[in-house]
Order: sequence, then structure tokens, then C-alpha cells
Amino acid sequence: MTRCDFIVVGHGLAGATLAYVLRERGYQVLVYDAGREDSASKVAAGLMNPVAGKRFALTWQAAELLPSAAAFYRSLEQRFGQQFFFPARIFKLFSSIEEQNAMLARSADRPWGDFVASLTPSDPGLPGVQAPFGGAWLQHGGHVAVREVLDSLAAEGQRAGGLQRETFDWTRLVSNVAGVVYAGQVQARHVICCEGAAAVHNPYFSWLPLTPNQGEVLDVDCAGLSTEQVLNRGAYVVPVGEGRFRVGATYRWPPFADGPTAAGRQELSERLQAITDLPFAVVGQRAGVRPAVRDRKPLLGPHPSVPGLSFCGGYGSKGVMLAPRLAALMADWLEGRGELWPEVSLQRYAALAPVA
Repeated sequence: MTRCDFIVVGHGLAGATLAYVLRERGYQVLVYDAGREDSASKVAAGLMNPVAGKRFALTWQAAELLPSAAAFYRSLEQRFGQQFFFPARIFKLFSSIEEQNAMLARSADRPWGDFVASLTPSDPGLPGVQAPFGGAWLQHGGHVAVREVLDSLAAEGQRAGGLQRETFDWTRLVSNVAGVVYAGQVQARHVICCEGAAAVHNPYFSWLPLTPNQGEVLDVDCAGLSTEQVLNRGAYVVPVGEGRFRVGATYRWPPFADGPTAAGRQELSERLQAITDLPFAVVGQRAGVRPAVRDRKPLLGPHPSVPGLSFCGGYGSKGVMLAPRLAALMADWLEGRGELWPEVSLQRYAALAPVA
């Protein structure tokens, strides 16, 4: 019988960061992950954006999440000798004179703290960028090479025997007085489901208000387009080196196609054309499925009726920002050293759980 402290199911950002934090605290962790290429984490451009959306709202808990995330990814850079986090200003282009006026009026109350460095009502003259109405300069954000982070953590886990590249069979999980036993072969104190959107098919957690949401991104070559910042107007444009940019993302609710679509390519191409008049070539396209939650807050905590079983996920499109801080929060709770934030506790939906 193999014995460990924790089993983590899923090695996207939620599972990988939680497993890493628990191991750093001295625990034996076994991760199960089938290695699907359409997971949201593997497709994401890794944008850390403090102010987002059509309403130009400050991201929830931005003042705590952004510094925590930056510190976490920098610690991984030291560990693996590779850059993962790319601090960058974000230029949010105003789409109309009405939007410009509205943002300038709101700025008097400083609703975004120091995350908005400045607002400009005129075109800043960025190479290749069409910004006739000006825009807002955001700071303390950037982007993360998510796939590279996950690959490095996975390689380390496999070398240590802590990552199994296989699908976890939930029908073979049994609770006992010592915790849980999986497949009659692994004894653990606790199992944490970090399956992302796939959790809608989990027999223990299918009652959670998770809705899969598909997002597509493009990789484009665009010579001459400014690379000194991330651009945002209906789509983000993230410089990834050597004149290449990642453009995204679409949002599609079920039912959706299996993989990238011509419609997604067209939509993102049109959004990019609203930002630049330079010619560009699409050199790659990917699609992933996000785990969206009804109230747009993550879901963390124990199953209402099954001992030794918990959930950690529902990060949606902000996983890069959320994962490091929430991994520490979840680890504290698993150790009995802290309480889960009410805003993210899955107990807020406990009434939806079937009666045992």
C-alpha cells in the first residue's frame, strides 16, 4: 500500500500550485492528471490584469492577489532558472469618446487605487496601435508563461514519483477512518479535486454551479506592432517575443465545438484589426475549456458529507492571479491553521448538494 498525505486530482494551475505549496510544507503529495491539451491552463496567455471587463472594474482582491502571484512565480523562476513572469504595463484602449469621458469622470474618485497609472484622452502614438480616443495605462500587472510553469512543475513531480499521468477513477475512492483509499493501493489523509471544468462530470461534485466555458486564442506574427506593453480593447494582445503576439480570448457557452473554430479565428482577427492596421499572420490557434462559476468566485472547501474529500477550483479566466494565494489559503485550511474566505467557500452552495 502506497501512503501519502494528500492526493491532488488535476494538474492545471489550481492543482499544480496546491501540490507545490503542500510539498514545500513537507507533505507527501501524489497528483493524478491525464495531460489533456484542451485544459484552460495550457491555452491561457497568463494575463495578470488588475482592471478588466467592459465596466472597467477593479479585479476582486487585486491588492492581495497580484503581489502574492508575482512573488510566487518569481520563486519558481529561482527554483527552475527560467523566466515565467513578465511584468508589463497594460494599455486599455478607449473605444469611443463616450467611454473616454466616462472613465475620466470616474477617475476623480480613484476607484482603481494606484493600479491605473494614468489616463490619456489622446492617441499616445504607440507603433502600429490605433488609439484615437486614448486609453488608460495600468500598472502592477503583466503575464505569465503558464504552459512553461506547468511543464516545469510536472517534470519535477514525475522525477520524484509524485505525478501519475492517468485519469483518476472516482468510483474507486473509498473513505475510511484514516482518510481515503484509492483503487485499493493508495492510502491518503485527504483528496482534493482540482479538475477544472471536467468537475462537472465528477460524481461527488457535479452539483456545484460550474459551467464549462470555451475560450480560443490566436498566435499571430505582426511586424512593427509595439511590444512594450500588453494591449487591450475587446481582446488582449500579449507580446511573446520576436514579433509574435497572443490574442484572446473568446467566450462561448455550451454547446461548443471540439477544438478551435473558424468563427473563433474570425472573431479574434476582427478584434485585432480594431487595435492595429498593420498586416498580421495567424500562425497558431488553440481552444481550452474554463470552469466558470455562477457568481464568478472560486470554489474551495470540503465536501458536505464525504470525509477526507475537498474541492479547489472554479478559477475561470483569472487563474494565474488566483492560484498562488488560494493554494496557500487551501493549504492553511487543510493544516487546520486557518479558515477559508466566505467569498470562495463552496459552503455557500451547500444547499445544492444531494442528500447523502
